[in-house]
Amino acid sequence: MPVIRNCADLSSNYTEISDFCHKFREPIFITKNGAGDLAVMSIETFEEISGRQKLYRLLEEALDDVKNGNFLTEEEMDREIDLM
Repeated sequence: MPVIRNCADLSSNYTEISDFCHKFREPIFITKNGAGDLAVMSIETFEEISGRQKLYRLLEEALDDVKNGNFLTEEEMDREIDLM
């Protein structure tokens, strides 16, 4: 269940929000005038999520290459390695 706080809490309870984000490694959703406005998270969580997104993009590119026939056979790869 996501944690939701209003924007006034962001400044008045900064330490509490920061501690939660670091301890549970989850974002807190901040509302403004009753509507969603921001997601606040620790830098570690942000880097983890960003790294995952990069990995997913690379995997998708690799799957597209395979689907389009853009890959080396095992024999071609062995020859490439032997040339190194």
